[in-house]
Amino acid sequence: MFICNGRVVSMESDPISCGFVEITDKKIGRIGPMEEFPGTPEDTVWDAGGGWILPGFVDAHTHLGLFEDALGFEGEDGNEDTDPILPQLRVIDGINPMERSFREALCAGVTACLVSPGSCNPIGGQIAAIKTCGRRIDDMILRAPCAVKFALGENPKSCYNEKEESPVTRMATASLIRDTLMRAQEYKTRKQHAEDPSDAPDYDSKFEALIPVLDRSCQAHFHAHRADDIFTALRIAKEFQLDAVIIHGTEAHLVADILTEEPGIRICAGPCLTDRSKPELANLSEASPKLLTDAGIPTALITDHPETPLKHILHCALSAVKAGMEPMQALRAITIVPAEIAGIADRVGSIKTGKDADLVVFSGDPLEYRSTITAVFADGTCITGGTINAYN
Repeated sequence: MFICNGRVVSMESDPISCGFVEITDKKIGRIGPMEEFPGTPEDTVWDAGGGWILPGFVDAHTHLGLFEDALGFEGEDGNEDTDPILPQLRVIDGINPMERSFREALCAGVTACLVSPGSCNPIGGQIAAIKTCGRRIDDMILRAPCAVKFALGENPKSCYNEKEESPVTRMATASLIRDTLMRAQEYKTRKQHAEDPSDAPDYDSKFEALIPVLDRSCQAHFHAHRADDIFTALRIAKEFQLDAVIIHGTEAHLVADILTEEPGIRICAGPCLTDRSKPELANLSEASPKLLTDAGIPTALITDHPETPLKHILHCALSAVKAGMEPMQALRAITIVPAEIAGIADRVGSIKTGKDADLVVFSGDPLEYRSTITAVFADGTCITGGTINAYN
């Protein structure tokens, strides 16, 4: 089938003012201007009516399906705050894909996201990249695990201070992380060099979960708001040669000039559409994504759902534009940039031949407040909006 007569904004090349996108076997096929439209009378066509055709939106940090809407404790499965070190927890075992926020996000054009454990624990568990369309999480996985969650700063301190357990300081939080990574390294080395099964260390689920992080086949996502916590995350990442990504980075714009000197620095910034609910958010600024992007730092916009509901991701981009971010940079920050940061850009984040046919069609410029979503396609299926007609 084809989506036709729309402004195709691929995120990887110049927009096509009036073009088409072909969908074949759940993937994106040919792309081009309408003058080169290859359709025949037998083809099925969805007419974009002059609107904008974009890739489905991607959010690189959410808790979708872990903190369920309006349920309280019964629907809270994001923080296992009984042990500060829990890298072996798999977020896919806690996600409820039938929770209504999935449908709301999908209808808002969000077709993929990362779901992360909460930030009570210095090491909280394994993050998964998933699609937002489906009923069984096993069928929705893009990559799992794609990262392990680490947390610094106020959240671990607050959680364990209430329990009168360690860690209650930033020093102890970092120390616990270092100690665990060091022991995981030793476990990995012993396992690799065991000449006989009897020489191998006893199975340890925590260390097993951290081996891919030490191998850099799995990222380390560090929850860090304050500038000093960001630098602690980078310090630990250097010590253990981790593929680290900074999550939130609320004060990153205050030290952007220093961060540009850090090789491979990437920041998933936000949420900005929230209040300053705790001391480490004192320097929250909607201008932060613009300042980071201007400094040359790859920056994605995140909702931290349910902190900001995932269905409002486009409002996050609009907020960044109002604070000075270039419109196309803001759209890239909710599509191809988070996909690249999360290592799932081979599947999602742009309109490119061979990628998943996840698309969102707007009546006009998506950053113009009067524009509406006319259709969302997930894996090539029209999930919401519009009418598909035979080509004529």
